[in-house]
Amino acid sequence: MAEPLPPQIVHGYGDGLFRIAGAEHRGSVIVFANRTVPWTGEISEIGLAEVFAAADALDLLLVGCGAVLRPVPPELRAALRRARIAVEPMDTGAACRTFNVLLAEERRVAAALVAMG
Repeated sequence: MAEPLPPQIVHGYGDGLFRIAGAEHRGSVIVFANRTVPWTGEISEIGLAEVFAAADALDLLLVGCGAVLRPVPPELRAALRRARIAVEPMDTGAACRTFNVLLAEERRVAAALVAMG
């Protein structure tokens, strides 16, 4: 039987990478409670297919938009609502911090994080 993955705590970010649960991930990522996957950074239903696939295990998606907050497109917000996932856009740093707090509270959260230079 495979060992469970450690909680995916975000320990750091910058220079185009993230340090999550003791591992480095280059580029944008989607972080779930128990795994981290590469992400294109595309804020769309197609770009967030991993999130929609995990909808039964999620209540909230944080979108770390990079250095500048960008709104979530209305069609994506509607698709997430249909999947019963609330979405909160914020800058990447705030998304990392918020994800860690919610993960510690054992909330059903994921974070789509745009890498920052």
